[in-house]
Amino acid sequence: MHKEIQKMKEIILVYLDRSGGLEKFIHDCKRYNDSKQSYAVYRFVISINPSDVAELDATLGNCILHKPMEAAGIFQSVCFVAIKTLSLIEQLQTEAQISILLKPTHLPPLPSYVLSLSAFPFNYSSKRFYMSEGIAIAMGTVTKYTQGARFLCTGETCPFSEGFRYIRVHLPGATESATVRNDFVCGLCSSPLQEDMKFRVLGDELANRMTIGNHYKIIGIPACVQNGPQATACIEVSSVQPCKPNGPSFIGENFQYLLSLTSSSCWRFTAMLANVFASQVVPPGTYNTLKLAILLSLVQTCEIESADYLDLLIVTSDTLIIDRLLNYSICLLPRGIRHPSSSDIFPSVSKDKHGTGSASIQACSALLAQGGICYIGDLSSYKKDKLELLQSVLESRTTTLFIPGKKYGEEADQQVTIAVQTNFWSYVDAGSSPKKHIARDSFLIGQMDLSLMPPNLLDVFGLLIHNEFPSCQLSFPVVNHVLQKAINPEAMLYRVSQQFRTQDYEELILFAKNLHVQLSSEAENLIQGYYLASRRVRTDSVHGSKLSASALKILISLSKAHTKLSLRKKVLEEDALIAILLFESSLTLKHGKSALCIEPNAVFPFDLSDENSLQQRDIYLLQCHHQLLQFIGAYGPGTYISTNEE
Repeated sequence: MHKEIQKMKEIILVYLDRSGGLEKFIHDCKRYNDSKQSYAVYRFVISINPSDVAELDATLGNCILHKPMEAAGIFQSVCFVAIKTLSLIEQLQTEAQISILLKPTHLPPLPSYVLSLSAFPFNYSSKRFYMSEGIAIAMGTVTKYTQGARFLCTGETCPFSEGFRYIRVHLPGATESATVRNDFVCGLCSSPLQEDMKFRVLGDELANRMTIGNHYKIIGIPACVQNGPQATACIEVSSVQPCKPNGPSFIGENFQYLLSLTSSSCWRFTAMLANVFASQVVPPGTYNTLKLAILLSLVQTCEIESADYLDLLIVTSDTLIIDRLLNYSICLLPRGIRHPSSSDIFPSVSKDKHGTGSASIQACSALLAQGGICYIGDLSSYKKDKLELLQSVLESRTTTLFIPGKKYGEEADQQVTIAVQTNFWSYVDAGSSPKKHIARDSFLIGQMDLSLMPPNLLDVFGLLIHNEFPSCQLSFPVVNHVLQKAINPEAMLYRVSQQFRTQDYEELILFAKNLHVQLSSEAENLIQGYYLASRRVRTDSVHGSKLSASALKILISLSKAHTKLSLRKKVLEEDALIAILLFESSLTLKHGKSALCIEPNAVFPFDLSDENSLQQRDIYLLQCHHQLLQFIGAYGPGTYISTNEE
């Protein structure tokens, strides 16, 4: 056994030298040696690649994976000898003063190394490394734990009343009372031991590495912590790695073929995508404007704080069909959440369920949809305070929680601000307004009665969409589709459902959302020209400008989304035009028509049944572009320089 351990010590030195760990170790020792502070415990974090170690020596690799505490002891001995031989830390006296944390870079991709919380019995007594993957759905307040402490014998004549004989260090799975308490006794004279408080080392190094709502892969050692009559299974994490799944590097063959067929126009590919989208839920050619907006919102999702968000609010009388369409659409993303109305949309604070009484922050729907879509259903079903909170979050993309210290056993109150990185979808039942007595004469042309919703809340949604069909005038294809699906839910009613499957759309969206697009100067000029001209024509002396502060950001987000959906990397004027038409349609629903005077269905003015109809749409959009240039020329500040049309 001694020879085996000696061999493992030699392999450790070889591995540390080859991996760069020895250089880091010497650097850490120099930091300790140069410090003016006195230490009882010298802590070293050593990164370990189990595969590389196993190639050098299978016995050592097996020891690290299955007996990490024993392996840490061998590393401790090697480090102590190295420090003493090379005189790296002058103050170091005993081997017990060295604390080693082994941090595996990964574990073998085998089922036996995956921690299953549903498996029975839960193997918390093995004291070896496991890996697990998931979303952080709750977090407690950050509390420091004791990494190491020095104890001295209280016997005046005992030789252990000084020096560093009694060093307590934290072991994985151990509670605070296992590391430091007041009933330890001297092994030499049996006198009580007393902690030298000035040498206590505290830590919380991994607490700030994780953010609630994000996806992580963790490696750690499971343990069972006893808290009175309750026992809590947990895992002490030694390694945290964010999980950002890469999207596909290609799109389906049918979409590639469609892209090549429509390459003569910057508008046709996205038009066809919207036209046949969700044919499992609604017939092709129906709800095209809404379906295009859904696709644009789906590709404009990512998990960065500076993201371009695109929230949707739909005004409809066909709530059942719209609900089905939105429920289908959120399933195309890995993080699409349908919010249950009985729970909270945003994080909330409650007492820890495991009996500690401390504060626990629950993620709720918005954070579970991080980097995806949170569909919150009927907006009119929420009370005023919930709507005000929603408006605040949409404006700032953050939510703030107040944690009263007195209530949760803390000395001071805390305030926690959490980023909300998701798009929100909702709808409003057009027939549920309580103010139906308002005369239609009081509305401007194109304006809808949106009195049910606070005006400021309407402004923070990126797009307001009105579906094409009133509830009493559903088109025959929609009625036929609903009836056939009711008879046979699994029926494939259209050929395009086989050509462009749900899986194909999933791959397309994941590919498109990861594209990095750049705004061209021509597109930027068009957007700014429209924005400034629109501000001028939609301003009155009483209420000021009717354009929200976020209008320019929404226009840019829409333009980028159309570029991504077109599978391009440069935002063109054609993308900006679609964004402007969608945005102007949204403004018209809120405030009535402006001097730009676009069609009611500005992006899809007629059915797309064949190539001729696509050609007609291109001609119509070119006319819209010319009309937009005239609008900017008439009402803009004169900064826009027209390009191709002029």
